[in-house]
Amino acid sequence: MHKILIVEDESIIRSTLSRLLERNNFHTDQAQNVDEACQFNLDEFDLIISDVRMPGRFGTDLINLASNTPVLIMTSFASMRAAIDAIKLGAIDYIAKPFDHQEMIDCVNKILHDFQPNSITESAVQKQIQTKEFNFGDFIGSSKIMQEFYSKCEKVAKTDVTVLITGQSGTGKELAARAITNYSNRSQKAFVSVNCAAIVQSLIESELFGHEKGAFTGATSTNEGLILAANNGTLFLDEIGELPLEAQARLLRVMQEQEIRKVGSSSSRKVDVRFLCATHRNLKKLVGQGLFREDLYYRIQVIELNLPALNERGNDIIEIAQYLIKKHSKKLNISQDKRFSSHCLEALLHYSWPGNIRELENAIQRSLILSTNDEIQADDLGIELAGEIKPKQNKTNVDYSVEEHFKAFVLLQQNNLSETQLATEMGVSRKCLWERRQRFNLPRNKS
Repeated sequence: MHKILIVEDESIIRSTLSRLLERNNFHTDQAQNVDEACQFNLDEFDLIISDVRMPGRFGTDLINLASNTPVLIMTSFASMRAAIDAIKLGAIDYIAKPFDHQEMIDCVNKILHDFQPNSITESAVQKQIQTKEFNFGDFIGSSKIMQEFYSKCEKVAKTDVTVLITGQSGTGKELAARAITNYSNRSQKAFVSVNCAAIVQSLIESELFGHEKGAFTGATSTNEGLILAANNGTLFLDEIGELPLEAQARLLRVMQEQEIRKVGSSSSRKVDVRFLCATHRNLKKLVGQGLFREDLYYRIQVIELNLPALNERGNDIIEIAQYLIKKHSKKLNISQDKRFSSHCLEALLHYSWPGNIRELENAIQRSLILSTNDEIQADDLGIELAGEIKPKQNKTNVDYSVEEHFKAFVLLQQNNLSETQLATEMGVSRKCLWERRQRFNLPRNKS
């Protein structure tokens, strides 16, 4: 008889699932969280069925803790993001709650039939293929909003058009510029990056366009300039909104004519440069205020790519944070086994991150230094949370079944969602939703 461990913090679902499996000739044991599950010898089980989010540690931790036992993940109302993350971490498969009894039994039987140690089922492979995400350059994050950003970047990379990258400070605009360049036909040529806000205004023209010896006081030698240094390659002008108007006029001519004349020179020279620009400011507003040339604005805004703020990227925050732990653990010579507590994960997701990835990176470095053991706590991050984030609590122990969970959800949401939306939220097809309505006598209210 196959042994199955059920790890679920809601006693209703846990006991219902146990009875279902016992009726189908499986032996079951139960645990209400990961720590309680670890009191068992996990290798003795043929299958572990676990919820994702529970008080304490996430159910996906069991994937590594039970390396020789397949883990079937349950996700509330088919959270596709959680399902994809679980598959990436090595879960054998996932199933949506509320689940159909026969669907669960079929899924369990298939896993037990197909599973071989250190392998995953064909269905899991197919899900991985279907949900494969595109990464662009050194960017980390698989959220939908970033997938759309990567797609746009890939399209413009192979062209030579000027690109304007917008977004808040700390979102990674230079990273985007470098990625676009690496995917372009100029990837093997020079990439010159200049922060227009970091150059003294009186020297900007000299730095960008170069100068001849003796062109002005202190010009003791010839300077080729950054534009010429990027010839045949790419010039990235970060914070282009900080350029003074005089430099804007000269830059416009370079872009239009593809030729450059040094300060103090009477002759021009042809150049072949691709321009990538970035700013955190509203250039259109600056145009209206007379602080930015309108003709230059439309010259650089051939393609505009907006980088989302970190707080718009959902679970990307966790992916980036985990990458930063590895990166800075090595740099700081700190144990690379450090991990986030569940409370810390909640804090990472709920904080607004006004400083974006730059602020997140600082918080991760701080937490690595201040944490007293291998589990990083929310307080170690050193961020000010708007309110205390509390771990998920167990719900009231009311004796009702998974079917009644389904009924409750349908009755609660059907006036707010269409049938298609309702089916999507529950992770089932419209046909399956209709069949369950018939089975439980839940016709949709036509009014």
